[in-house]
Amino acid sequence: MTHDLSFQEFLARLDSLGLFHMDLSLERMAAFTQRHGPVRFPVLHVVGTNGKGSTATILAELLRAHGLRAGLFTSPHFVSVRERILVDGAMLPEDAWARLGNVVLRQSHGLGLTYFELLTALAVLAFEEAGADVAVMEAGLGGRFDATNVLEPALTVFTPMALDHMHVLGGTLAEIARDKALAMRPGGLAISAHQEPEAWDQLRSVAAETGAELVPVGEVLSYSRAKGRVAPGPLGKAFVRPMSGLRLGLPGLHQQDNARTALAAFSLWAARLRLPVFESGCREALARAFIPGRMQMAPGSPGLYPDLILDGGHNAHGLAALKASLDADGIRPAAVVFGCLRDKPLSDLLPLVRTLTEGPVYAAGIPTCPRACAPEELAGLMGPGVLPVADVHAALRRCLGTDGTAGAGPVLVCGSLYLLGEFYTTHPGLLERAG
Repeated sequence: MTHDLSFQEFLARLDSLGLFHMDLSLERMAAFTQRHGPVRFPVLHVVGTNGKGSTATILAELLRAHGLRAGLFTSPHFVSVRERILVDGAMLPEDAWARLGNVVLRQSHGLGLTYFELLTALAVLAFEEAGADVAVMEAGLGGRFDATNVLEPALTVFTPMALDHMHVLGGTLAEIARDKALAMRPGGLAISAHQEPEAWDQLRSVAAETGAELVPVGEVLSYSRAKGRVAPGPLGKAFVRPMSGLRLGLPGLHQQDNARTALAAFSLWAARLRLPVFESGCREALARAFIPGRMQMAPGSPGLYPDLILDGGHNAHGLAALKASLDADGIRPAAVVFGCLRDKPLSDLLPLVRTLTEGPVYAAGIPTCPRACAPEELAGLMGPGVLPVADVHAALRRCLGTDGTAGAGPVLVCGSLYLLGEFYTTHPGLLERAG
């Protein structure tokens, strides 16, 4: 590299690595960390299939609300890669990205880091420069060979596992769960949300093999979203006081489980470090937590789109949780706009989409994503009456037409996060919490 790259030049270099290129090995990241030296902050590693982003976000807010400078690394992004790396809830400016990107490129010269590995390395540098007290790192794919798994976490947090990335991780839940379970460190500490029996068996097996301590969330605490209460778990895995008034800002029934996992993970880690847990801090964190594209309610914009619900549920577990939340709140979408990637288990996924509305269903293309299912193919797989459309914008224009959809209820846009990303690219203001 003969000169320092600008932000746009760094993005071009990053894009040249291929967003979807995968080479499952920890050798390159291990070589980078050896060159760079030990990471200078503890890492809380979030691994799983469903609820990773929400759990990581709530966990980072809990850390912030207790006076800790918290880094948060998540994926994917909707519009800008800057969304993936936050310090105390804020994105880094473009000049910081350019400067850190140049440092990463120099330190990793000749290693051949992939797209995700380069971003993981940049997050490490960003959090160190910011003086982060702790970082929450969300795994990108799997667990065993994910780039984040070289960072020797102080705690591994498992969210619910489901069929995901089957072409890479395996064709059964047990195979996928074993790959993710191998994120546990020898002699380390791990906590897990409720899992299907096949997944829990793999977690227990790997914990026994590695000598890691595996703690179920329910042994630490319980949380009721409706009552806003936390109660200590029955076995006292961490000292937890009863708390009340913990109102969660994130909509959706399933967010209760993500909040419980985050609260339990924070309480367990704090107990090991003898850090006090404050009821007021937990209240603040749960109320402040925001993540776009998770049952996000967006009021309509005249002439552009109707009232919307934006949700990135991209597998059967996520769509089932979405339907349960809509039913619980008495919400019946007037129409559904759905798009997904070809590598998803479509036979499990697509029947659920048809149950979300009595109105029209639009099978939307995702032109910016080469892995997306084509609209005509997707409509054919979903059955009679499903309407293929070029993209999410075309679908929403149809919803504002004369078919009565607009005004009859919100339109649900769901499926791939890349589908939502195309919407947010045109309407980036919705990526931030209202107010």
